[in-house]
Formats: sequence, C-alpha cells, structure tokens
Amino acid sequence: MKPVMLDHHKPGLLLWLRSALFLLGMGVSTLIAVPIALILLVVPFALRFRLVANWARFNLWWLGVSCRIKADISGLENIIDQPAIIMCKHQSAWETLMIQLLFPPQVWILKRELLHIPIYGWGLAAMKPIAIDRSLGVRSLKQIVRQGLERLHAGLWVVVFPEGTRLAPGVRQKYHPGGAMLAEKSGCPVLPIAHNAGYLWPRNSFLKRPGVIRMVIGPPIPTQGKKATQIIRETEDWIEATVASLPAPTCDTPGGGLQIRPLNQPASRPTP
Repeated sequence: MKPVMLDHHKPGLLLWLRSALFLLGMGVSTLIAVPIALILLVVPFALRFRLVANWARFNLWWLGVSCRIKADISGLENIIDQPAIIMCKHQSAWETLMIQLLFPPQVWILKRELLHIPIYGWGLAAMKPIAIDRSLGVRSLKQIVRQGLERLHAGLWVVVFPEGTRLAPGVRQKYHPGGAMLAEKSGCPVLPIAHNAGYLWPRNSFLKRPGVIRMVIGPPIPTQGKKATQIIRETEDWIEATVASLPAPTCDTPGGGLQIRPLNQPASRPTP
C-alpha cells in the first residue's frame, strides 16, 4: 500500500521557522532531562517515571506553542486500573510523548540500537526498557516475554509498537508477535491505540504542520485463554480499522490552519 500524502503547497518560511524553534526547545530540554533521569536512578521507578515524564509534557506544550499542533483524545474511559499491554500505531514521534502523559508508569519494548544514541539513549536506558536485538529472532521473543512478565508483575505497563518502526499514513506492515506473546503468557489485557499523527509530524521529517492530531484509545482486549495469533489479529483489526476511519487534515495555505472533519467517536478531552 502506498503512503497517503497531504496536498500541501510548498512550505513557507514561517513553517520552517516554527519547526526549527520546536527542535531547539526539544534539544535543550533533552540536555536537561537526561542528567536528571540518571540522577533519579536512586529513586523508585514509579516516581522516576512521573518526574521524567515532565520532559514529554514540556515538549507537547512546546509543540503546541511553536508548531500549533494540538491533540484530541478519545477513549480515556478505557484506561483500566491494572497493568496492561499498550499496542499503538506507530506513525510519528508524537505518540511516544503522548503515551507517557496518558498512562501509568510504563516501560517500552524498543530496538537495542536506540540506546546507542548519544545523550538520548542514556535517558532511555534509565527508564528500564525491554531493549531487544531483533536479529536474534526467537531469543528476542523470549526476552520480551521474560522481562515483560517481570515488569507487569511489578505493576508497570508495557508499551509495544507492533509494527516495529514508524510508517507513513496509509502504509501497513505485518504486526510483530512479541507483544501478543507477552499478553498470552501474562493474561493481561491489551489496550489498542490508533491515531493520525503521521500527517502533521511525519516520520523522518523536519517540518511539523499545524493542526489537531486525533488519538483513539480502544476498549481493553481480553487475552486470557487466547493464543498470541488471535490476540494480534484482534488488535491489528481494531487499530487498522480505526486508523482508516480517522480524518486526514487538509491545509489550505502554507503553514496555515487546518480543517478536520468531525470524528465519529465519543466525547474527547483536548490535551496540549
């Protein structure tokens, strides 16, 4: 499937300037947050997570100020009072920030090579990720299950991007089984998340276009008594159908406002 592209005019100078301002703010905040995260290794993880999550809070606020990107969240009532496995569509870096604000203390399944990024990778390592080497195949799946069970039993949520990489809107890729295998072994519910952030903050793009990102948190998917194949199929079906139902923003002028069709979802709460 080909990626869906928005019909934008050539970006204007203001759009470039706004995007540069956001990148500057994000860079400075990261330089401040990483040493703090390392110092906080001595405190319990739940407290460390809540303090470090202020980095995500700042950057979402700064994204709204500098790039005029806001968010509309539906399905907050589906967030349950027990550890669960979040499976989220991966189009952008935006959802990695928003998930930190919406959900209880959490750890992520991620590619081990991300820990090698100077400064940013050090901060990631301080947040107890399940860092896998995907080239190891079955061994990496066993690691996900083993470490995932440890995190869930400790009361933490586990975040999975089952496609394994960011994809442009309209592109689909086979969902990897690791998160579903963890759900099968743990019996913890899966919370699916769909969104359309890739239109405004595209993968590998410097430019960020103004508008409202829509995110939908789905009802928990029960996993007890189910095989991983059934869990991943139900999760993928819900996420992809919901993503397909979300409206694509349209931009009338370079760097200008966006018109978004009403979303056929329950009442939602705007966030920065």
